[in-house]
Amino acid sequence: MSLIVQKFGGTSVGSIERIEQVAEKVAGFHANGDDIVVVVSAMSGETNRLLALASEIQDQPVAREMDVLLSTGEQVTVALLSMALNKRGVKARSYTGGQVRILTDSAHTKARIREIDDARMRRDLEDGSVLVVAGFQGVDESGNITTLGRGGSDTTAVALAAALHADECQIYTDVDGVYTTDPRVVDGARRLPRVTFEEMLEMASMGSKVLQIRAVEFAGKYNVPLRVLHSFEDGPGTLITLEVDSAMETPTISGIAFNRDEAKLTIEGVPDTPGVAYKILGPIGEANIEVDVIVQNVSHDKTVDFTFTVSRNDLAAAQSVLCRVASELSAGEVCADSKIAKVSVVGVGMRSHAGVASQMFAALAEEGINIMMITTSEIRISVIIEEKFLELAVRCLHSSFGLEREPKDESTH
Repeated sequence: MSLIVQKFGGTSVGSIERIEQVAEKVAGFHANGDDIVVVVSAMSGETNRLLALASEIQDQPVAREMDVLLSTGEQVTVALLSMALNKRGVKARSYTGGQVRILTDSAHTKARIREIDDARMRRDLEDGSVLVVAGFQGVDESGNITTLGRGGSDTTAVALAAALHADECQIYTDVDGVYTTDPRVVDGARRLPRVTFEEMLEMASMGSKVLQIRAVEFAGKYNVPLRVLHSFEDGPGTLITLEVDSAMETPTISGIAFNRDEAKLTIEGVPDTPGVAYKILGPIGEANIEVDVIVQNVSHDKTVDFTFTVSRNDLAAAQSVLCRVASELSAGEVCADSKIAKVSVVGVGMRSHAGVASQMFAALAEEGINIMMITTSEIRISVIIEEKFLELAVRCLHSSFGLEREPKDESTH
């Protein structure tokens, strides 16, 4: 018998028919003798409907009241799924985040979990109940409803799995696992049987949308085995753990991630003096704008051209800040480019295999794709290229590293 936490997103519970399907799946696990905790999101479209209602009242509502409003979406789902389980003879109890006592800080709309009181849940599990918990929400020390921000239901599921010492946290979604890259871009993309937390974290931060970064970080910190599965199709999915399978040969590269949501800013002719990077990026950080790739080039006249990337949504705000900085530093022109993209190769095997960068650059050069910027970590190499070459770049790299082929099984040799 296992203790399993299962999370179903908005599309998985988007209609009464789908809620009934989820109930059938959960009832099957319960019938096998497993203890089940189910975390659900609001029904698809519900959060947007609530946001639209709020905007009709006020352009910028108080964050506390937004949390009260948005948390109702998950409350509807937990009640309906519990009803569907009870109809099937499965004893089920619904919980809001406050009833579970998911204690958070008081940062409304983007709260962080501080602790979880698992005593009540354990009592109900021992009584044979399936627990149906509202994702995305908690309460602060004053009893105010809080929400966890984007990807909050994934984070709720992983946090509950950590608190309950669950055997596995299963994330059900509209894909049947983590792929070597987006199957919509590369026909030969292959489902990975397992990846490490490190690889998944890099892939998520580089543009893979299967799991939210926060949930992967949480799972890695508390060593919660994660499995990505299709909501309505049977299959083994992808297991995300600390270590790769020792029975398999570790591939050099596990996947190709990409992100279209990129923009590039350059400030030219900046005096090459100590602290100049801070003088440029300090005001950008104060404007709450996240910076990704950074390149600084020193020219022969002792000035530097300083280039960095930001989210495309932050481009206008960042450009405004940078123009002010350019004036203060008596620098040259500020140039912006929103037609760029980032492509990354990711794999723990890079630690023990040389030549990944040269192979990547050679593959791109063969297709005539120019590299604008490069950034690396121990298990990842990312390049900034023109957006129009993005899909070509992903396809050629996927082929160059042979990701369409299954890795060799050392046990057969």
